[in-house]
Amino acid sequence: MGTRFLCTVACPVHQRVKEQIVAGSELATELIFRPLRNTARVASNSISRKVVDILGAGGEFAEVRDLVAGARGRKVFEDGDLEAGIWSVGMGQGLIDDIPTVREVVRRIVAEAEDLISGRLAAATRRDH
Repeated sequence: MGTRFLCTVACPVHQRVKEQIVAGSELATELIFRPLRNTARVASNSISRKVVDILGAGGEFAEVRDLVAGARGRKVFEDGDLEAGIWSVGMGQGLIDDIPTVREVVRRIVAEAEDLISGRLAAATRRDH
């Protein structure tokens, strides 16, 4: 849900980040820090791939510290430079195809939940009895 709300009109990140989420598939992510047992999923870009390569080859955190610095990630969100640093995004981006308002996202969640509860779950309950 974090990626869904990141990609809304109200979220104060650069428009290019939102557009990249819409364009991205569920495969456009990297798992970084796995060898350090502190895995995080981030957008796939030159920085995240470099981090994966360095640590995968036995590198230490000190070798990637500057690449993963929060100040670099902040530049992505503020300036829209998608290659400035790492930035969190989930595989759910593959399901996102628009940049709606938060109100619209919540309305969709409620409508889908109501449909599930009144439709599919009710039908399943009737079959069980």
